[in-house]
Amino acid sequence: MNVDKAKKRIAKQVKKGFHGYPLVSLEYFGKEPGSATEVVISFTEEEGADPQKQTFVSGGDAREDETIQSTLLKIIERADAKTVIEIDGTSTLNES
Repeated sequence: MNVDKAKKRIAKQVKKGFHGYPLVSLEYFGKEPGSATEVVISFTEEEGADPQKQTFVSGGDAREDETIQSTLLKIIERADAKTVIEIDGTSTLNES
């Protein structure tokens, strides 16, 4: 699947708003606000449950990585997520 198609399908899920659980959230991280080299996807089965997290790392911008975006979409679909949340912007990675 091409990256634009995957991004549009994810955005469509995000726009639906909160409809209960299971819930999937996406958060992008990078060294600079304009470039996201990592994305963390969190899956929460039910209210109060601990989220399961998985991190994907890209050599470039993870938001433009076809493999990562297609994988995120497959995870959302297979989890039968009722709610998808995307944290706006790019959080800065703190490297020590």
